[in-house]
Amino acid sequence: MRHIYRCPLRWADMDAYGHVNNVVFLRYLEEARIDFLFRPEKDFKQGSVVARHEIDYKRQLVHRHAPVDIELWVTEIRAASFTLAYEVKDGEEVYVRASTVIVPFDFAAQRPRRITAEEREFLEEYRDDDEEEAVAA
Repeated sequence: MRHIYRCPLRWADMDAYGHVNNVVFLRYLEEARIDFLFRPEKDFKQGSVVARHEIDYKRQLVHRHAPVDIELWVTEIRAASFTLAYEVKDGEEVYVRASTVIVPFDFAAQRPRRITAEEREFLEEYRDDDEEEAVAA
């Protein structure tokens, strides 16, 4: 299953050519990730940090007033990390494919921690191993 986030575009997101600036896509991914992980019914209350991002820019996104869809899913779950994959798109038109490695983190102890059973169960609902190859393409 995929989580879908409708991401609004802002005037400040645009570069001098009227395209969404490449750096802004990191913020879009962050917004989608927060929408996914920090929902009232399911969230990572104990905290997490980003360990790695990979972004493949496929085509330019021209600024407009309509939001863009960000589809997000889980491709890997390990003992103390998990990987999210994303597509920023309109229908079949993909602007960005990306992935993020997330590490659960205990901020009080200032160290990484293991994924809890509840977190693993939540992540498994969005796991799609077959889609990992599509993101790499």
